[in-house]
Amino acid sequence: MRILLTNDDGIYARGLAALYEELSKEADCLIVAPEIEQSAVGHAITLSRPLMVRRAARGGGHLGYAVCGTPADCVKIGIRELAGSRPDMVVSGINRGANCGNNLIYSGTVSAATEAAMMGVTSMAVSLDTHREADFSFAARVARQMVRLLAANTLFTGEAFNVNVPSLPPEQIRGVAVVRQGKGRTIETFERRVDPRDNIYYWMSGEKAAGMQSIETDVGALAAGYVTITPIRYDLTRYDVLAPLKETVDASFSGSAAPEWGFSE
Repeated sequence: MRILLTNDDGIYARGLAALYEELSKEADCLIVAPEIEQSAVGHAITLSRPLMVRRAARGGGHLGYAVCGTPADCVKIGIRELAGSRPDMVVSGINRGANCGNNLIYSGTVSAATEAAMMGVTSMAVSLDTHREADFSFAARVARQMVRLLAANTLFTGEAFNVNVPSLPPEQIRGVAVVRQGKGRTIETFERRVDPRDNIYYWMSGEKAAGMQSIETDVGALAAGYVTITPIRYDLTRYDVLAPLKETVDASFSGSAAPEWGFSE
């Protein structure tokens, strides 16, 4: 199996190193990751400047490719140019900090996985639920087991999955839960400051919104001590609203009720 590895914490992040060490035990892994941290860039891609790519080294040996771009950039150029042949899977992570609830919209880690799915490659984003310095080895072992599971079933080919691992001792993990995306989000605050030249600037920070989340969601199950896995997609259509919206629009733009916008008959 050939796996392309990426992240949004940068090519020298410890979570990525742990992922490479574990998955390399039974797969041919190639790292194509951002040169610097790209947290919370979402699904941004680079259009206004060239993508600079350099070989990165660690400990005197080849580490992978560092890209001056976003996680989605890394997946695009990794699959199209750097991998040589199409990888069997893309794994993004291990992110420092959970990616669940509404945070999926902002996450570069998750966007790397959805970009791979858009290109027809099975993918997975993996995150550890802590922002502190942590041991990523257990989360890497979880990722390895998930890779085996997804690779063994053709039903999952070309799909994207989001995995979150609690920052707990392995013996305290309650199991693996297949759950839907929750709606937990961060309430942002802005600290106003003034620089030495009297220019105003702001630092954004925030905290998670209070309230219990269903254990059937990634937010609730992760808080309860479960490894969570959620199938995700890049189609943002609200299918439940399509039919009533069509009825409303059809009624508004037909007959005498149609507004005079200059639409031709």
